[in-house]
Amino acid sequence: MKTRAENFRMRDYAILSACMVLIFLLCVCVGSVSLPPGDIAEALHSALTGAPLPRSVTSPILLMVRLPRVICVALIGAALALCGATMQGLLRNPLADGMTLGVSSGASLGAILSIAFGIQIPGFAGGSVVVMAMLFAFLSLLAILALSYRLDYSLSTHTIILIGVIYTMFTSALISLIATFAGEKARPILFWTMGSLAGSDYANVRTMIAVLAICAPLLLLHARELNAFAIGEDNARHVGIDVKRTKLLLLIGVAALIGVSVSIGGTIGFVGLIIPHIARMVCGPNHRRLLPASIFAGASFLMLADLLSRVILSPRELPIGVVTSLVGAIVFVYIFSATRQGKAY
Repeated sequence: MKTRAENFRMRDYAILSACMVLIFLLCVCVGSVSLPPGDIAEALHSALTGAPLPRSVTSPILLMVRLPRVICVALIGAALALCGATMQGLLRNPLADGMTLGVSSGASLGAILSIAFGIQIPGFAGGSVVVMAMLFAFLSLLAILALSYRLDYSLSTHTIILIGVIYTMFTSALISLIATFAGEKARPILFWTMGSLAGSDYANVRTMIAVLAICAPLLLLHARELNAFAIGEDNARHVGIDVKRTKLLLLIGVAALIGVSVSIGGTIGFVGLIIPHIARMVCGPNHRRLLPASIFAGASFLMLADLLSRVILSPRELPIGVVTSLVGAIVFVYIFSATRQGKAY
């Protein structure tokens, strides 16, 4: 008899996408100011058709604040979960996610340097934080890979993980040092390092769509290679896969997604760690099904986490990274316990 995961079919993707849409609508309607569904539909219709917007508080809140934020949250959640699923398959380590590379901490360091010292990049007025975060994400990847290559010519997964963990600890120390001497800028730096999407706008949405359009297909098209990596690197070589080239391509794709996500939303933990585990329990270990399922589940999870961050202490707002860490830690302990008892995948 086939397991539930082996029976996972297109209808299950339809269910996941329907749940994601319902969660999206819930997050748009609910917040510190609740928006009636009828007013939302009227405002969206007017915006799409070019008709005059209704004279109510709904239109500006919906179109300028709530809608870009929820879209950005969904895109970042999808990106982080996709990176986590990719890294767990590539490194054959259930504790791996995109942050294991140290790219997330590197991106955080770049953004914090821009905030603390007011660094401005010519031609990117107002977007220096994003550019610095992306720049440091790629520089971090290059540094980690270069050091890993120097220590281990084969670029083994254990070496990459070890160097990534050491690099993360190093950059965390630098971030703490900068925050200590940042003066009045220490508070926004602290809030940013815990994750926040309060200031998301349509420029952020366009940036996330662009990077996902480039990097997501790159990762999805390597599902067969990830299946081979899950068995072992020697097996991947025997079936004709260029192991080193594939690793580099996937690591670059993950670095780009993580770097841009961190530059927009700050450090948001546990999404890339627990969502692939949950998706694997539902659809099985085949990356052809796992990667798309992780995208839907990641978007849904982060939207719900953002909703909690907005309403749990309304009108105050919790950093979204705090919510994901609290929920993620509890869920991960349950998954680990269930796996040890043979109840999970």
